[in-house]
Amino acid sequence: MLLGLASAGAAAAGDKVNQVNMAPGATEIGQSIYDLHMLIFWICVIIGALVFGVMFYSIYYHRKSRGVTPSTFHESTKVEIAWTVVPFLILIGMAVPATSTLLEIYDFDDAEMDVLITGYQWKWKYEYLDENGENVSFFSNLRTPQGEIYNTADKGEHYLLEVDEPLVIPVDTKVRFLVTANDVIHSWWVPEL
Repeated sequence: MLLGLASAGAAAAGDKVNQVNMAPGATEIGQSIYDLHMLIFWICVIIGALVFGVMFYSIYYHRKSRGVTPSTFHESTKVEIAWTVVPFLILIGMAVPATSTLLEIYDFDDAEMDVLITGYQWKWKYEYLDENGENVSFFSNLRTPQGEIYNTADKGEHYLLEVDEPLVIPVDTKVRFLVTANDVIHSWWVPEL
C-alpha cells in the first residue's frame, strides 16, 4: 500500500515528459474530463487501500502461528446484501458524474464549425467543412525526427506530438470533429483539450 502511494506521489512530482497521468484540461470540457478521471482514480485508490488493509490485517492477526482457529460459519445474509449493495452504490456514485461529463462532451448541438479528420498511415487529413461547399483541406504529417523514433537520439519534449501542419481552430468556438480512417484504425487525440 505504501509503495502504491509512493508511486502515485512520484508520478505527480514527475516532469511532463514522463507523465503517467492525464494533463489538466485547457478548456472547460477538458477540465471536466480531468476532474472525472481524478475522482474515479481516488475512489479506486481508497477502495484498493481498504481492501488491502483488511486483507493484510486478516493475514497477520489470524495466522495459524498465533493459535487462531478458523471460524465455522457458512453464510450471512446481511454480509451478502452489504457486499452487493455497497459496490452497487459506489458504481452509481461513479456513473452519475461520468454520464453528465459524457453528455457534455457529446453535445454537438449548435456547433459553429465542423472539421472532417481522416486518418492515413502516419498522417492526417483535415478538412474544414463549409456550408457553401467551399471546404479547405490539407495533410498533416508527423515531424518527429527519425533519430528519436528509432532511439538513436534523445527524445525531445514534444516526442510524437509535433506535426508539419497543425490543425488550428478559433478559441471560444464550438467545434464538431468528424473522425474517420482511410485505411487502418487510427487514434486521433488532442494533447491539451
